[in-house]
Amino acid sequence: MAFESDDIAYNFTLLSGSGKRVSLNNYLGQWVVLYFYLRDNTPGCTTEACGFRDELGNIAEFGAVVLGISPDSPEKHSEFIEKYDLNFELLSDPNHIIADKYGVWTERKRFGKSYWGIKRSTFLINPEGKIVHRWLKVRPEEHPAQVMDKLAELASE
Repeated sequence: MAFESDDIAYNFTLLSGSGKRVSLNNYLGQWVVLYFYLRDNTPGCTTEACGFRDELGNIAEFGAVVLGISPDSPEKHSEFIEKYDLNFELLSDPNHIIADKYGVWTERKRFGKSYWGIKRSTFLINPEGKIVHRWLKVRPEEHPAQVMDKLAELASE
């Protein structure tokens, strides 16, 4: 299922790298930057995560939180968080159920081979739980700034 703008975001409860159960509904009343990424400790995913880490103070000024989701285990997330001093929750979706619900578990091709994996994507969810923007082709080095620009644009409306 691929979500469109103004769709209600699919609620979930997943284990985090800090060992907590985290539900999307816990963040009703806040903006949520929900980003899906391939794997911990890969170059692009590390760039994106560190970008969100560095922008989190600015993102929080808009009343927003960042949540990252990948198929990695909570233990791998914990190591990744510690290694890069990440300041937001990373959630484990090992069976890619949530990625599938958001339409980002897709068939991919690389070097002529097909495989299934996460399509790097981000959903901006408003305080009422609606998806108000989505990025389906993310460049990790530019993406945190794009999210900030969108939050600033929406705040000025």
